[in-house]
Amino acid sequence: MIRLVLAPFIFVLHTTLQILNLALWGGLIILLGLVKLLLPNGKIRTAWNKVMHALMFSFGRISVILIRLFNKVDIVCSVHGTLSKDSWYLIIANHLSYLDIILLIEFATHRIPAPKFFLKKELIWLPFVGLGAWALDMPFMHRYTRAYLEKHPEKRGKDLETTKAYCEKFRTVPTTVINFVEGTRFTSQKHLSKQSPYVNLLPPKAGGVSFALSAMGELFTNVLDISLLYPENKRHPMMAMLSGQMTKIVIDVNVTPVPELQQQSERTESEFRLYFQNWLNSLWKNKDNRIKQLLES
Repeated sequence: MIRLVLAPFIFVLHTTLQILNLALWGGLIILLGLVKLLLPNGKIRTAWNKVMHALMFSFGRISVILIRLFNKVDIVCSVHGTLSKDSWYLIIANHLSYLDIILLIEFATHRIPAPKFFLKKELIWLPFVGLGAWALDMPFMHRYTRAYLEKHPEKRGKDLETTKAYCEKFRTVPTTVINFVEGTRFTSQKHLSKQSPYVNLLPPKAGGVSFALSAMGELFTNVLDISLLYPENKRHPMMAMLSGQMTKIVIDVNVTPVPELQQQSERTESEFRLYFQNWLNSLWKNKDNRIKQLLES
């Protein structure tokens, strides 16, 4: 009851501190990113990137410390399998809130290599986030509407080309590639409008993940199927967190094998797409069932 009364004051203070935390680490990352432009490729740039990744991890850890400070929250993190900082991972996660990004950065700290998110191109203008992600070599995707592609067919496939080009950059150093395959945050309205066959998820999009596997499939040690849940704050997780109303967060990580991708010559393009979409749909169905079990428990 007291927390509910104090929620507006908690929101102002907590939001201010989170913004300052973002501004501090984001500003430092952007500054180092500008310096990186002058550095030659090789060991010096690799070492410089490690410093920038350490700053990103610091942002995630302090952000979660603030979340714990302002919320009486139980964060349950379960990992089913073995993780290593010397491996390459592809994370396939559901997407409920911008809070997901903070939690995944903090989860990666001391467990797996620095994560690289696939971001919407519009986010480049978001203060500290956009330029910070650019400095960290994260790919920005421009999602064209079907109507736009009908008028400009030359733009078809450009997103996938961007994905493949960025994935080539991640070949030399252990990396975690993160893709929110639903393409957008889950809401009840989107779930209804997309006529999703899943209870707790939107339909997955295979494009970005398919090209990441095509570019780096032989490097990926495992696929990490991560389910993020806010069981008692489903409607507005970010607002609940900032207002001190977040009570439970579940991070469920299933370490799974990388799908066996045969050479393109052995399948036609349509056969390959069908095979991969079936693999992703099967993973998504199992994920939906797993989320249902977690919510019931």
